[in-house]
Amino acid sequence: MRKTLIAGLPELGITLTDGQIDTLCRYGEQMLEKNKVMNLTAIREPESVATLHFLDSLTLLTAADFSQKAVIDVGCGAGLPGVVLKIAEPSIRMTLLDSLGKRMAWLRETLPNLGVDAQVVTARAEDYARDHREAFDFAVSRAVARLNVLAELCLPLVKVGGAFIAMKGAQADAEIAEAERAIRTLGGKVETVSAYEVGGAAHYAVLIRKTAPTPIAYPRTFAKIKQKPL
Repeated sequence: MRKTLIAGLPELGITLTDGQIDTLCRYGEQMLEKNKVMNLTAIREPESVATLHFLDSLTLLTAADFSQKAVIDVGCGAGLPGVVLKIAEPSIRMTLLDSLGKRMAWLRETLPNLGVDAQVVTARAEDYARDHREAFDFAVSRAVARLNVLAELCLPLVKVGGAFIAMKGAQADAEIAEAERAIRTLGGKVETVSAYEVGGAAHYAVLIRKTAPTPIAYPRTFAKIKQKPL
């Protein structure tokens, strides 16, 4: 895992200290150990964790400046990309959000042992947004939902002037086109689409700038979002 990380960092133009690399490796090892009894990740090889989880997450640092920013990782699962970002840029005020209690309990137990200071919240994004509207500089997500759905879950959490960054695969262009109305309705505008390669596959970081407040009607309940996406 360590060798794969060290080999991949120069391609991203990112420098990490030995201590940061050690912490990432410990995080990966604990993830794989817990994965024996809990479904945290479908990726089970250390080298693949380093490439497909860690280096992939670190590409976000090339898309925006997260220094001293309040960031929320929506649908973080096992903590990706949020934990990786926090390790690489400790000044981030990181909130990890997911509705799956067992995974979040694991993060609450694991992160202090790694020396990673992050707020771990078990809640649905649409519920959390009621009391935390426009509270964050950035929302990030690797969640598998389509962009028009993710935009309604994430953009209400972002301050005007901030941004939502969605990590997407080969269908990014189609999802952006599909989500154009939703993004506009929610107060956003696609600013940049950064392409990069992970494990031989095309990946994209779609940065949506928050240009206007999100109307109070959004986000709707997830049932309504899923039934009739914007």
